[in-house]
Amino acid sequence: MSRMPPLDGLTVRRAERWRDRLRGLLFSPPPAPGQALLITPCAAVHTAFMRYPIDVVFLDRRGSVRKVARALPPWRIAICVGARHTLELAAGEARRLGLTPGRTLPRRLLHHHPESSQ
Repeated sequence: MSRMPPLDGLTVRRAERWRDRLRGLLFSPPPAPGQALLITPCAAVHTAFMRYPIDVVFLDRRGSVRKVARALPPWRIAICVGARHTLELAAGEARRLGLTPGRTLPRRLLHHHPESSQ
């Protein structure tokens, strides 16, 4: 059994307002390693108009990974029935961080902290 990489270095920015959720990473540079955008609530994403692929991690209400769409290219859609949150990362980050179905993210990454909101 392999040990999962720690998520201590993962910095999560939140998108909770409708406009922010719709925009996601659109018109932004690719996230740097160790950075992610948490879109909540969200069970589907699109990469229309994006210029780079992204990893999309779908999470349930408890923060458990339900599905991972690796290196989702521009002009695609990914959906996960039962997802409550979606984490968008640079392509390859989900694998590097060990984000696989069944892994549960720490609660601190999913819940609102006023000092870390955008």
